[in-house]
Amino acid sequence: MLTPRQARDRTRRVRDDDGREFRRGRRPDRSAPIATGTSLNDISLAGPGALVLRRLANLVARYAPHDGVFPLRLPGTYAIRRSRITTEPTYSTAGPALCVVAQGAKVVMLGREVLEYDPAHVLVFAVDLPIWSQVTRASRKDPYLGFMLDLDPARVAELAVRVYPRGVPKAPDNRGLYVGRATDGIVDAVTRLLDLMAQAEDADLLGSLMVDEILIRLLRTPIGPRVAQIGQPKSGVQRVAEAVSWIRAHFAQPVTVEEMAASVHMSASSFHQRFKAVTSMSPLQYQKVLRLHEARRLMLFQKMDTSDACHRVGYLSASQFSREYGRFFGSAPTKDIARLREEGLAPRDAAR
Repeated sequence: MLTPRQARDRTRRVRDDDGREFRRGRRPDRSAPIATGTSLNDISLAGPGALVLRRLANLVARYAPHDGVFPLRLPGTYAIRRSRITTEPTYSTAGPALCVVAQGAKVVMLGREVLEYDPAHVLVFAVDLPIWSQVTRASRKDPYLGFMLDLDPARVAELAVRVYPRGVPKAPDNRGLYVGRATDGIVDAVTRLLDLMAQAEDADLLGSLMVDEILIRLLRTPIGPRVAQIGQPKSGVQRVAEAVSWIRAHFAQPVTVEEMAASVHMSASSFHQRFKAVTSMSPLQYQKVLRLHEARRLMLFQKMDTSDACHRVGYLSASQFSREYGRFFGSAPTKDIARLREEGLAPRDAAR
């Protein structure tokens, strides 16, 4: 399980889904500024053209006038802007979702994996995952600009049948987070969807059709078989997704791996293996992450003391809670919360 402290130091060679190396995801050097220029003038030849991305960036900037995540007219679609790099990993939960970058770059960390995505690459969350992320290329002049689309498993399943009428090819693995190429077709479809948002009636009538086009184009890429697993009820990814939902609903309760496995009708050993393959952590580690982040949220926003927060999230021992909190966040609860308040940092809800 990757802690915030480890996330700052983790390095890993990242490869695309054709097995070719496209970038080395590495933690930024805190002692020197990171290059923050827009990537539109230095786009990978494998990615979309600069003019297409510039048009997409202009549309995202219109719907995200300042830093933040902005829900768009069509449910499940968002415009995102960040005007500076982040020197510390930020915790959030995400998935299932498709992320497309119009400008800038971002790093996402899950378990021991570090994935960087930019205008030449899309990021897909197959299940609801607790992640750490950092914006690695952004500035006020050229902010990070992105688009996110929530992925509906039922919709993915319906379209996968049409894309793969003879059956979905076997996916190479069951990872819950992966990077693929941002094709011209995907970027163009996202651009036209955002362009459509300006006309309310058109967005209401045609928006869902545009989303279908984006999904079809995504399913037809090399990562398509992985994406298709999101909508397959018996796939390892979908069964883990069901277990994740169950764990989120019971994270404060003293549950065992056997109980978690029973919730999705799997043996404990098979469940443990599949869960770790998808989420990069064991079921109990996943539960612990949720508990620690929820406790942090309660202390920061509801001003609970350490004792009340630790018991609220399911810890029976305050000393064990403080020990695990310090190991995970790098400092004791009271010291960590004081630092967050002083710096004005606000971690997102860990148990949404």
